[in-house]
Amino acid sequence: MQRPDAKNILIIKHGAFGDIIQVEGAVHDVRLNYPDARITVMTSPPFHKIFARCPWIDDIFLDARPPRWRLDKMWTLHRRLRAQPFDFIVDFQNNERTAFYFNHLFPPVAWSGKVKGASHRRHTQDPKQIQGLPRFATQLRDAGLEVRHAAAPDVSWMAEDVSAILAEAGVRPGYIVLIPGCSAKHPQKRWPYYAELAGKLQSAGYQTVTVPGPDELELCRALPSIMLTGENYLDWFKLAGVLKGAAFVIGNDTGPSHLAAHIGARGFGLFGSHLDAERTGIITERFGALQVEKLEDLSAEEVFAQVMQKLEQAG
Repeated sequence: MQRPDAKNILIIKHGAFGDIIQVEGAVHDVRLNYPDARITVMTSPPFHKIFARCPWIDDIFLDARPPRWRLDKMWTLHRRLRAQPFDFIVDFQNNERTAFYFNHLFPPVAWSGKVKGASHRRHTQDPKQIQGLPRFATQLRDAGLEVRHAAAPDVSWMAEDVSAILAEAGVRPGYIVLIPGCSAKHPQKRWPYYAELAGKLQSAGYQTVTVPGPDELELCRALPSIMLTGENYLDWFKLAGVLKGAAFVIGNDTGPSHLAAHIGARGFGLFGSHLDAERTGIITERFGALQVEKLEDLSAEEVFAQVMQKLEQAG
């Protein structure tokens, strides 16, 4: 399929956090294919700050995703979209909401995505049925774009210098980050033995560090680890700095683990049977996954042994 000619491009990616991290390489590819175009990202308000720092885009279109039965909100969004001179839409969200936008809110425009009637629709299968990061690469190729980075996002540009924060907390180089939390909606993703693992790592001479958000404060307080919160809570960019400087990262299937994977950190995620780790796109050259049927059957001893092996291999 021939690549659309475009001067004003809209990329749609509302969330969630892990998905925002994973789409970075594909956004980079859109920029490389259209170096002189104005590229805007439609996203939800929580991710404004991330895209504001992304070097591949020019503008952000915030969409709070109001209920579609709120006709007043839909009409306002309709007018905002019609006022923009977008000539190519890349829909990386590919859900019912963006299909509604295609059918009812946008004027006729070149569109890459799964929605029926799109000019650059995939001809094989739903992008969300493709495992891991290749779904973005395949969607771009189907739109006629050259792909270089979609399968290997690199969000190292997110990392801030956190040396002062680490020094104030007494954290030495060679520290290990533990990510014991995840969305409260998915308790099945939480591995229950982080406290025991932290004790084993400390006995082996390693400092362990946690970086909680407001919802994980009590969870992290229960671990024998250094808890980094700064004056309040560390934002995504300071979290990225902590992860980038870590000797190793162990986390659940959650956004910060995906950030660690795609910032180049060494480590692995812990997965039960809720989802195939390969499908999540978290596995990279330096970041892997330990997957078992039931997370409670994965012992602290086994995880500790795997960490020690990986650290020894890293030299």
